[in-house]
Amino acid sequence: MKKSTQTCLETIGPAFSRDNLTDEAAAQFRDLVLAFYTSRGRHDMLWRHTEDPYRILVSEIMLQQTRVDRVAIKYPAFVAAFPDAAALARAPLADVLAAWQGMGYNRRAVALKKCAEKMVNEFRGTLPRDPEVLATFPGIGPATASSICAFAYNLPVIFIETNIRRVFIHFFFADAEAVTDAEILPLVERTLDRRNPRAWYWALMDLGTELKKSVPNPNRRSTAYVKQAPFAGSDRRIRGLILKYVIGNAPAREQAIISALTEEPARVRRILAALQNEGFLRKGKDGYRIAE
Repeated sequence: MKKSTQTCLETIGPAFSRDNLTDEAAAQFRDLVLAFYTSRGRHDMLWRHTEDPYRILVSEIMLQQTRVDRVAIKYPAFVAAFPDAAALARAPLADVLAAWQGMGYNRRAVALKKCAEKMVNEFRGTLPRDPEVLATFPGIGPATASSICAFAYNLPVIFIETNIRRVFIHFFFADAEAVTDAEILPLVERTLDRRNPRAWYWALMDLGTELKKSVPNPNRRSTAYVKQAPFAGSDRRIRGLILKYVIGNAPAREQAIISALTEEPARVRRILAALQNEGFLRKGKDGYRIAE
C-alpha cells in the first residue's frame, strides 16, 4: 500500500462522527472506500465475475468460515463438478463431501446440498430474491441471506459481516470499546451506496481485509468478537480426517479408521458416533459409509 493511503487508514477514523453523520461526511466516507477499491480491490475473484445466483450462493457459503485464498482454489472445481442447483441436488453426498475436502466445516457442504434441493423442489431451480425467504434455507442466516441478495441481485440490503464490522469500528468508533452491531447497523444503512450495493459491499470487505493487516484489529473492540480455536489437535480436524478416510475407503471399519488416524481410540469412537448421529455417516455390518 502507498504511504499516503496507509496513513489515511491509520488516522482518519476519528474524522467521522457516528452521532452526527452529515450527508457530506457520508459521501466523503463512500468516496474513500470506493477509491480504495478502485486501486486496491480484489478484482480477480471468479465469483465477482458472475451474476448467477446459484454460483454466488456457493461462494458465500464457502466464504463463511474459510480464507479467500483457499476458496479461490476450491470454488472453480466445485462449480465445475456441480454447475447448477439441479446437479448439486442430485449428486450423492459422498461426491459433494469429496469435492469439499480441504474447506473444513463440512456441515456447510451438507447445508449447501440441501439448499440446492430446496431450490429445485420448491423454487423451480431459482434462488429467492427476498432475504427473509433465503434466511429459511439450510445454513443461511439473515446476514448471509442479505449478502447473497446484494451480490446476486444488486439489492440495497443492510447487513454486517466481519470485514464490514472492522471498517465501521475503525472509522466511526475509534474512541469506543464493546461496540455492538446494533450501533453499527444504522451507519451501514446511512452510508450505503444504493446505486451499486454489490460493488459497495465488495469495497467494504476488501478495505476491512486490508485494515486487518495494517492496523490493530478493530474487531477486538466488538462485542461480536470471538477468537477462533486452534485447528491443530481439534475435534474439527479429526472429523475432517475421518470423513476423508471414509470417502476414500468405504466401507471403512472402525479399527481401520482408528489405525489410519493414529489418534486416541476413545476420541475417534466418540467423534464417529457424533458424525453418525448428525447424519454424515451410516454404519453397516461391513463398516462406515457416507450417509445418503
